[in-house]
Amino acid sequence: MPFVRIDVGQGPSEEELVIISRTIHQAMVDTIDVPEDDYFQVITRHGTGELLYDRSYLNVERSDGQLFIQITLKQGRTLVKKKALYAAIAERLQQSAGIRPEDVMIILTENTAENWSFGNGIAQMAP
Repeated sequence: MPFVRIDVGQGPSEEELVIISRTIHQAMVDTIDVPEDDYFQVITRHGTGELLYDRSYLNVERSDGQLFIQITLKQGRTLVKKKALYAAIAERLQQSAGIRPEDVMIILTENTAENWSFGNGIAQMAP
C-alpha cells in the first residue's frame, strides 16, 4: 500500500513523467511485493529555485536533473528488500528514462496499517 510522491524539475515531458511513474511502480512490484493494482502517486513539477539540494552531499555528484522520490508504506520490509528497491529504481530509471542514478534520491517512510484510509472514511487495513 505505498503512496509515492515524485518531485521533479521542469525538464521531463509528460510522456517521460509517465515512464518515470510506471518504472518506480514496477520496481516496487518486483522488489517489495506491492500488488500491481496498488498504484497511488503524485508528481509535482518545480520551477527554477524550488528544488534545493547539496550537489555533492555524501560524495554523490548531483545535476539539474535531480529527482526526489518519497515512498510512504506499511512497515515490515527487510533491509535486503529496501536495498533491492533502491537499486532497482535507480537502475531502471537510467535505462527507461535516461536519469542518472546520482540524481535519484529515495526516502522511505514507514507506518502501520491503521494509518491508512483508502476511501469512505474507513481504515480498511486496521486490525
